[in-house]
Amino acid sequence: MNIPSFDVNAGFLNPITDFVKQSKRVLNVTHKPGKIEFRQIAYVTGIGMAIIGLTGFSISMIVHFATGRL
Repeated sequence: MNIPSFDVNAGFLNPITDFVKQSKRVLNVTHKPGKIEFRQIAYVTGIGMAIIGLTGFSISMIVHFATGRL
């Protein structure tokens, strides 16, 4: 069984440096969306919000009519 050595400073700094490296990698990949891409994102998000809202409203109405209360 291989037991890793424990260094107090390395154990504390490794997760932080890994997080910083991963954050830099993500920021290098991201870009500002263009007008068409933004419209598509807004459209799909709006549809998703409407579906979730209608689902919640439908469940609320079913419970209201089934029990006679909200």
